Amino acid sequence: MSDEPKTPVAGGTGPMGERGVITATLRDVTANPGPLGLMAFGMTTVLLNIHNAGFYEMNTMILAMGIFYGGLAQVVAGIMEWKKNSTFGMTAFLSYGLFWLTLVGLIVFPKWMGVEGPDDVAMGWYLLAWGVFTGLMFIGTLRINRSLQVVFGSLTILFVLLAVGDWTGSETIGTIAGWEGIFVGLSAVYGSIAQVWNELYGRVVLPLGPVK
Repeated sequence: MSDEPKTPVAGGTGPMGERGVITATLRDVTANPGPLGLMAFGMTTVLLNIHNAGFYEMNTMILAMGIFYGGLAQVVAGIMEWKKNSTFGMTAFLSYGLFWLTLVGLIVFPKWMGVEGPDDVAMGWYLLAWGVFTGLMFIGTLRINRSLQVVFGSLTILFVLLAVGDWTGSETIGTIAGWEGIFVGLSAVYGSIAQVWNELYGRVVLPLGPVK
């Protein structure tokens, strides 16, 4: 990290034997959690939206990914971002990790608990609420890099398309949302692997487009 805090430690002595202050430099040597969070979000989003595009029915593969990778892995990444003092990363990964868990809950709770599931109107408002949140987070990416701008910008569009699809019952809009969602997921996968490769090779292999 470039800004390494220095912690004063009392009890040191200067070159002439006088008591003074010794400064200890604290260095953050923990790994970057961003690639984990982006990959977990991206892969899960791709697999769900392949379903939305009409290639296969809803199945336990999607639900398991939503719980363990899209859900729990992003929660872990969010907690790690908190330790990194990244408010944006913490908010994004924890929120979308819990989004996946709530989405799975909306699908399975009616079967497990015998409660009534949300109708299309309620699901539309649920998705629109996440679209509004994502749009607000997109504004934050204008200070970060182009890669995240693509992820959050296209994700905002995806949530709106899914909400409209539920409200109208249009299969065409649902299919369009599926293809757009595949793009969203792949853009997140790109942002993840770019960070991994750039760090490993010590140079820009895949550009992220940092904002100057």
